[in-house]
Amino acid sequence: MNKQNQQPESVVKKRKRALVVTVIALILMAVMFLISLNTGFIKLSPAEVFQTVLGQGEDRQELILFQFRLPRMIIAILVGMGLAVSGTVLQGIVRNPLADPGIIGINAGAGMAVMIFIFFFSTEVGGSVFLLPLAAFAGAGLTAFVIYALSYKRGEGVSPIRLILVGVAVAAGISALMIVLTLKLDPRTYQFLATWLAGSIWGSNWSFVYSLLPWLIILIPFVYMKSSVLNVLNLGDSTSVSLGLNLERERRVLLAAAVGLAASSVSVSGGIGFVGLIAPHITRQLVGSNHHYVIPVSALLGGLLVLIADTIGRVILQPAEIPAGIIVAIIGAPYFLYLLAKLND
Repeated sequence: MNKQNQQPESVVKKRKRALVVTVIALILMAVMFLISLNTGFIKLSPAEVFQTVLGQGEDRQELILFQFRLPRMIIAILVGMGLAVSGTVLQGIVRNPLADPGIIGINAGAGMAVMIFIFFFSTEVGGSVFLLPLAAFAGAGLTAFVIYALSYKRGEGVSPIRLILVGVAVAAGISALMIVLTLKLDPRTYQFLATWLAGSIWGSNWSFVYSLLPWLIILIPFVYMKSSVLNVLNLGDSTSVSLGLNLERERRVLLAAAVGLAASSVSVSGGIGFVGLIAPHITRQLVGSNHHYVIPVSALLGGLLVLIADTIGRVILQPAEIPAGIIVAIIGAPYFLYLLAKLND
């Protein structure tokens, strides 16, 4: 009788904790959003920002706020959300907290496709901006297929450890190939791609917001609806099969969703890594392993992380900028080593 009473109490406690964490994350994001609005080479005071939002600002202030700063901040948040949810899905599929779209090669595949696309098409021409996520998805999807095929073993399916190892090897190969290809580019394109590979929020106008938003609007709710499947996958392959789950089909569907989220995010942000590693892991420490809570909270933390990184990158060496990907890597690389050491204990 006591156990029956304890179980609902535990569920309610976890739900309340997830709600508290969500509210705190939203407050921190709102505070960081206001700070970022007032941060940049050209300063805008809080009063000027408020007046501009109300339509009472000068033309110069409206241009800075609405055409440059605001879309870039929104893209940073959306990219962080997409990468974080993608990482959450990959970690659920392979049951390994070290899984990340950057580490296992999905970002590299998307980057290769974007690199080829930019080489042949100019992103300044209207419609090509909206084709960028499709190109990135094609590259990431092909890479994911190769990784999945090389990780698959007849009679056993896909081994989570083998998937990560193959992904790391494929990512290294693609990165090497990209370096070779950059030698064939003209100086202007080379400079752009070098900045892009470092993880710069380069798509900083409303067209890029509109090109990215549909992917997240469709795929994040879809992944959230698959929360129960991810929870079952965490129980192990044999248990999942015994519960009636079509293991390989669900893995393929979830992998496709993770690829779509990562590829569309990478197409406008460059090679930002570790977001899909850090955000889900911190989320699990805060709210537990139930994906009904992990997915929305990790999305918020991912958006907050990239927004903070982009803001710091714009401020720390003014008037020059440090790409957000470098700031995230400074945080993420030690955290990755910490997780690796913890798993080996």
